[in-house]
Amino acid sequence: MMTNLLFILAGALVLVGLWGILTRRNIFKIIIGFSLVDTGVHVFLVAIGYVKNGTAPIFDKEYSSLHSLLNTVDPIPSALVLTAIVIGLAVTALMLSFAVRLILKNRTLLVDGKKELKW
Repeated sequence: MMTNLLFILAGALVLVGLWGILTRRNIFKIIIGFSLVDTGVHVFLVAIGYVKNGTAPIFDKEYSSLHSLLNTVDPIPSALVLTAIVIGLAVTALMLSFAVRLILKNRTLLVDGKKELKW
């Protein structure tokens, strides 16, 4: 039940973020849409590694039985999410620096005002 809710939340975040990226012309709203897509991917990866009543993947003599091995949470999606958060932060900072340059050069937040990008 919880995993299904996480998958639905992840899908909704990705769809809302894509809608924001594709339909908005304001550079800050596009960056917010990208952040929503990024967060949706993070929630999806966490949902993949979720185990109901799971324990931390710390193995010792006490957790040597097969039952305890099946109830451990997969650490790889969590590690991927930590890496993705750092990469997403760097990409968002880069996009914000481009937005500042766009504002300083063109005095507008709209991407349509950028004449050099048009063919």
